[in-house]
Amino acid sequence: MKNSLIILILGISSISFGQTNTINWMSWDEMVVQREKDSVKKKVFIDLYTGWCGWCKKMDKSTFLDPNVVGYMNANYYAVKFDAETRDTIEFNNMTFVNSDPTFIKKSPNARGRTHWFAHSLLDGALSYPSYVILDENFVRVTIINGYKTQEALIGTLIFFGKNEYKFYHNYLNKMWNNSLKQQQQQTGK
Repeated sequence: MKNSLIILILGISSISFGQTNTINWMSWDEMVVQREKDSVKKKVFIDLYTGWCGWCKKMDKSTFLDPNVVGYMNANYYAVKFDAETRDTIEFNNMTFVNSDPTFIKKSPNARGRTHWFAHSLLDGALSYPSYVILDENFVRVTIINGYKTQEALIGTLIFFGKNEYKFYHNYLNKMWNNSLKQQQQQTGK
C-alpha cells in the first residue's frame, strides 16, 4: 500500500511537473534576481559541489536527471548550483562571503581548491560533498543534507520540506517530548 502511494505521487508529479528534462539550475545571484521578480517566493535548494567530487558528478548524471526530481524541483524550489570552492563574491544577509584563499589557483578544474566562506557558513563548517541546503522562503536554513541521494530519497526529502511537513513533524516531536516530561514529573511527584 505504501509503495503504491509513493508510485502514485511520483506518477502525478511527473505528469504535473514534467515540463522540462533538466533542473533550472541558477547561480546564487541569478536566484536572488529571480526571487525579487516573483510575487510568490519559493524555497531554495542549494547543491554544494566541487570539481573533484565524484559523487557530485554521479548526482548530476543520475538523480538530478530523474523526471520526478526535475519536475518537483523546478515547480517548488529555486535550484542553486554552488561550487564550494568558487572565487566569486557572495552577498547574503548583509554579509560578504569570499573564498578562504582567493589567490590560490587550482592546477586543474578537478584539483582541490580552497573552501568558500559561504559554503563553510551554510554547512556549519562540516564540509563534505555533495551537500545540499534547503532555505525557506525567507532565506532561513531549514536543513542540511549530506551525501549522494537516490531519486527516491531525494524526492521524499524535497516533498517533506516543499510541503512544510517538517513543521508538523517538529510539532509532533515537541508534543511527544512534553508528554514524556509530564509523565516523568507525575512519576517523581508520587
